[in-house]
Amino acid sequence: MTKKRVLILDKERIAFKMRRMAYEIWERNSDEKEIVLIGIEGSGNVVAKNLTAILGEISPLKINHITFTINKKSPMDYVLDFDTNLNDKSIVLVDDVANSGRTLMYALHGLLSYNLKKAMVAVLVDRKHKSFPIACDIVGHTVATTLQDHIEVVTGANKVKAVYLE
Repeated sequence: MTKKRVLILDKERIAFKMRRMAYEIWERNSDEKEIVLIGIEGSGNVVAKNLTAILGEISPLKINHITFTINKKSPMDYVLDFDTNLNDKSIVLVDDVANSGRTLMYALHGLLSYNLKKAMVAVLVDRKHKSFPIACDIVGHTVATTLQDHIEVVTGANKVKAVYLE
């Protein structure tokens, strides 16, 4: 039996959800002058770049964007290859999909080497059956799936183009 590919978010819905996520990030950090958005390499980083651009339009916050490189098959092999000092900073860790929670958990583990002021997790799509104890603070879209289902986030030219359920 072949899996059916179903469009769950198109460009217009993605734009609406990302703008709402950006407003929520601003609202939850309104007492800050600066925040750091950390995009997990790949589609998560594309989401972070888009949120950074929207936040630059709508808020007075100084937004720094950095990329977090993590090997999803061997998550303890992460690379903190950025010069930004995160001590006493408010950060938002951004990924495209919260699936099992594993990638987000290991990424947060790497970031805990800093003395963070505040840490939040933002994802475009949250699947509710996680294997790891990760709660997403800011979610664009929540979808109930089976363990066999797959969420695909299609990106290109630093934009999120579509999200499919397979």
